Amino acid sequence: MGIGNIGLPGLLLIAVVVLVLFGRGKISSLMGEVGKGITAFKKGVSDGQQELEDQKADEAKDVTPAEESKDKDKV
Repeated sequence: MGIGNIGLPGLLLIAVVVLVLFGRGKISSLMGEVGKGITAFKKGVSDGQQELEDQKADEAKDVTPAEESKDKDKV
């Protein structure tokens, strides 16, 4: 019998045991902390992607070396 064969009755039994062991207040505060962690993780990923996009945009702005632009002005 593997983990994949638990089914709904097994999950309900596990939920009842966890509820009895930890109590409602502890579980709700734990779920609140999990929610905050997920939100912080999503924000961190979003900020990281934005930072990478900003770096790519900055690199793409100035592609011509300064010497070439001076030579073009002289011609």
